[in-house]
Amino acid sequence: MGIPVERTRSPKPHPADADLGFGRHFTDHLFRIDWSEGKGWHAPRVEPYRPLSIDPAASVLHYGQAIFEGLKAFRHRDGGMRLFRPAANVARLAASARRLSMPEPESGVVLEGIRTLLRTDADWLPASPGTALYVRPVMFATEAFLGVRPSKTYTLLVIVSPVGAYFSGGPHALRIWVERARARAAQGGIGASKAAANYVASLLAGEEAKARGYDQVLWLDAARHADLEEIGTMNVFAKLGATVVTPALEGTILAGITRDCVLTLLRDWSVPVEERRVSLAELERAHAAGALEELFGTGTAAVVAPIGELAWEGRQLVLPAPGPQSLGERLRAAVHAIQRGEAPDPHGWVEPV
Repeated sequence: MGIPVERTRSPKPHPADADLGFGRHFTDHLFRIDWSEGKGWHAPRVEPYRPLSIDPAASVLHYGQAIFEGLKAFRHRDGGMRLFRPAANVARLAASARRLSMPEPESGVVLEGIRTLLRTDADWLPASPGTALYVRPVMFATEAFLGVRPSKTYTLLVIVSPVGAYFSGGPHALRIWVERARARAAQGGIGASKAAANYVASLLAGEEAKARGYDQVLWLDAARHADLEEIGTMNVFAKLGATVVTPALEGTILAGITRDCVLTLLRDWSVPVEERRVSLAELERAHAAGALEELFGTGTAAVVAPIGELAWEGRQLVLPAPGPQSLGERLRAAVHAIQRGEAPDPHGWVEPV
């Protein structure tokens, strides 16, 4: 049985592609499915996008059971719509749910809900280069109670936003402030989950970095403030001579899907790759020796973003401006080409809607 669709009676005007920005506009519909103890997941449907009604005592407002995901749908070269690695995102949503003591979403139902929603709002798909539909699943606790235990009811929504470039002004080499006092996540915590709490923990340091004139924050490990973890909401990579290194997945950073794509492409290209701990001191030594050739971040929103500078109290590492033949730019172009059907897709990352 297909997922029922209730169509809006008040469709919204579509913004021009040049005015999209990131996460500012939303399509006419959303996908919703609810969970309750005893019934499990039930009543999947696509309905008009509208405000929610939520009890003031809802568990999410008091105890923070909230997780989300982010993936994109692209206009393919044949004019149709394609999703990029949706099953990987839904699997990661389930992993986050387990870690936050929430019921695991039924992957097949969620994937069909996403496809039904995208087909319903297909006319929102932008056409200009660099644009996409950003798909945001979010799941949260809804039971009205005051008591520290998992909720007995949940809602999972999927909303869609037509987007342009993630960073204002288009792609550019980012200036990054190294955070050496605060921590985003600690060993044994929820840093590897896509939990809302991980993002609110990053906001203050990010705003302070912007006040200093920087684009984002480089997070270091919580115990010693020595090893690289994430850059803002992105995984981080460094090209040290011929080798590319990235922090290993040890429970404090997100297993990025774009990170996995980049690692796969690098291995396809026979570029030496190491997943291990990388210290700020190692980057300093490599920079002094002329071996730190590139730094870049990876994520769904930005794909691959070059980093031109790291700075902290009294110190600064400035990297050469990345050119079109830089490794980061080649990776960004390769991922984009696969997403839009302009290059072969040997790993089966792109799926029709």
